[in-house]
Amino acid sequence: MKKKKLRILLCALLALAGLTAAGAMAAGGAGSQSDPLVTLSYLTETFTGQVMDKVDRLIAERNSRLTAELGGSASSVYAAVTLNAGQTLTGEEGCEVLLRSGAAVCAAAPSPGLVDTTTGGTLGGGAALEQNHLYLMTGSRGVTAAAGASLLVRGSYTVR
Repeated sequence: MKKKKLRILLCALLALAGLTAAGAMAAGGAGSQSDPLVTLSYLTETFTGQVMDKVDRLIAERNSRLTAELGGSASSVYAAVTLNAGQTLTGEEGCEVLLRSGAAVCAAAPSPGLVDTTTGGTLGGGAALEQNHLYLMTGSRGVTAAAGASLLVRGSYTVR
C-alpha cells in the first residue's frame, strides 16, 4: 500500500514539474515572434560579416603558406605573349605554354621537349603545337613561331 502511494506521489510531482516548466516557457515567450532568440539583423549585419572576415583571413593565410611551399617565385597568372615568325620563347622547367592562334613548333633538341598536358602525350623537337593545348616544359625548352603566334604563358620565360 505504501508503494502505491509513493508511486502516485512521484507521478504527481513529475506532472507538476512538467506543467511548471511548460508554463514558464509559455510565459517567457522565448523564441516567439516578439522575442526571437537571434534576430535577422544580427545575422545579416554582424555575424555574417564576422564569419566572412574570418574565412577571408584563413584563405589568405593558406594561400601565403602554399605559395611559400611551392616556391612562390613563378608567376601565378598567364601572360599573353605574341611571337613573330622565327622568334623563340624559352621557358624554365615547369613553364606552361598554350598556343591560342598562329603556328609554332617545339624548339627542343632532347626529347621530350614539351609535355602535352591536354592529351597526356609528349612533343619532340620540330613537332607542331596544337591550338588550345596546354604544354609543360620539362627543362629549359622553347617554342619557335613558324608564323605569327599568340601564346598564353605562365612561369619564367624569355623571348629571343
